[in-house]
Amino acid sequence: MNKRNTLKNIAYGGLLTLGAGLISACSDAKPQFRGVDITGADYGRDFPLPDHNGRPRSIKDFAGKVVIVFFGYTQCPDVCPTSMAELAEVKKLLGPDGDKLQGIFVTVDPARDTAEMLKAYMTNFDPSFLALIPTPEQLAAIAKDFKVYYKRVEGKTPTSYTMDHSAGSYMYDPQGRLRLYNRYGSGAPALAADVKLLLKGR
Repeated sequence: MNKRNTLKNIAYGGLLTLGAGLISACSDAKPQFRGVDITGADYGRDFPLPDHNGRPRSIKDFAGKVVIVFFGYTQCPDVCPTSMAELAEVKKLLGPDGDKLQGIFVTVDPARDTAEMLKAYMTNFDPSFLALIPTPEQLAAIAKDFKVYYKRVEGKTPTSYTMDHSAGSYMYDPQGRLRLYNRYGSGAPALAADVKLLLKGR
């Protein structure tokens, strides 16, 4: 092999190494989330509503924490309690970082879900979780902003109605940016894995 071919091979090998490095760097740069990555979404940026203690809330209140927002109602028979229990399990799985997770429950049934009921409901899962209570007008606006579906389904009596509603949740990073959409039934381990990635700044 002459000197010219040797130099060409060295150069080619260098390019292959550089290319592999770039591919590796690109792979490392994109975190492998379990949820649906919606980073950069132009919706669901905030939830300016009062909590069950009457305190006005905003995403800014939870700087440094991963925030998970779920829409539901206290008389929901299955999806809501399952999702909140799952969220409580996520907090346990995080161990010492559990206090860096904030659960937020936005009621889609403000007509029946009083502040007292919501406080008791949250405490049943985790005392640190907060419920937000919109007026009917605020609910319509925030549901539109979050692309959330909800609809009243009449029952046998005026007060025995149920609420159809979206079952997923939204996850914000510690900087208050909407990052992930989590489908119902994702499971506590998958949610905890995503929370850990966001806490690491991914």
